[in-house]
Amino acid sequence: MRAARLHEYTDEMAHGLSLDEVDEPQISNSQDVIVDVEGAGWCQTDNHIIEGMWTEYVDQPLPMTLGHENAGTVVETGDEVTLVSEGDQVICHPVQTCGTCRPCRQGETMYCENSAFNGLTTDGGFADLLHTSERSVIPLPDGVDPADIAPHADAGITAYHAAKKAVDGLNPGDAAVIVGIGGLGHIGLQCIDEMSAADIVAVDIKQEALDLATDLGAHYTINPESQDVASEVMDITDDVGAAQVLDFVGADQTTALAPDICAAGGDHHIIGYGGHIHEPAQALVNGEFAYQGNIVGRYTELQELVALVERDAVQLHTTRYELDEINDVAVQLEHNEIEGRAVITP
Repeated sequence: MRAARLHEYTDEMAHGLSLDEVDEPQISNSQDVIVDVEGAGWCQTDNHIIEGMWTEYVDQPLPMTLGHENAGTVVETGDEVTLVSEGDQVICHPVQTCGTCRPCRQGETMYCENSAFNGLTTDGGFADLLHTSERSVIPLPDGVDPADIAPHADAGITAYHAAKKAVDGLNPGDAAVIVGIGGLGHIGLQCIDEMSAADIVAVDIKQEALDLATDLGAHYTINPESQDVASEVMDITDDVGAAQVLDFVGADQTTALAPDICAAGGDHHIIGYGGHIHEPAQALVNGEFAYQGNIVGRYTELQELVALVERDAVQLHTTRYELDEINDVAVQLEHNEIEGRAVITP
């Protein structure tokens, strides 16, 4: 079968992955599931993996097939699989968990001590077929196209995971600032709008993104290239600040906003990454705000997100590409030229 594989780390996205012919994955234990991939979302994390940014945090055996936002049709199952059958359409949580370690017993999917992460630590879905497990697949409702929903396997669940935490700190009339209305941010905005009564403030340097934010429910928009974000947020909130900030950019410039825009006791959620946090400890003590990290989300949260999709409460803006266009997609994303999410259709 065909697979887009990373052989060595590079900053040159135009040549990051190569299309190889590899053996098809096989059932190796009774809980395995093989999925015919119909949609695999391309994520900024894929660019970061190609650059080698994850080597300090996880072991990555190369060559490796990338792709962690996967959905498609089940073509084979292990003998003990009962959740799905051949022909069922599914979305795949990117992490395959053991189910027996303490974090798994507590329902903390992302903390599994024996996990395999498709496209990060083991072969992913930029291929004709994906090897996963029964613990990682969620059956799709009738009428949901796997290629349309695939990015929710990471982008959607990551945005939802952060939004769900933020909603706990949002009361009616509070302000929630969404920084970056891109592939994740436009999902997070919809989740906040659906699950809270907060005033939503969208921040982005692209007018098209701000227009999209307005269409999706934002009450206010701010363009940092022509407006001072801190001053605008304080004007909107009567100098109180934002109870919750969801930072889908994670650059030095956006993490630095926290002391100036977070309300006392508020949270600045880091979802996008690549930058750093360089704030004096006194700033956190003075405002008693907190930086909060986020990584993907639980299996159950992906189930909840699928329920929101079924209700048309959360919609994705996607563009489809063939597998042989995969490096072109990486280049476009590197140059911030893709609106919404890119989906590879092997």
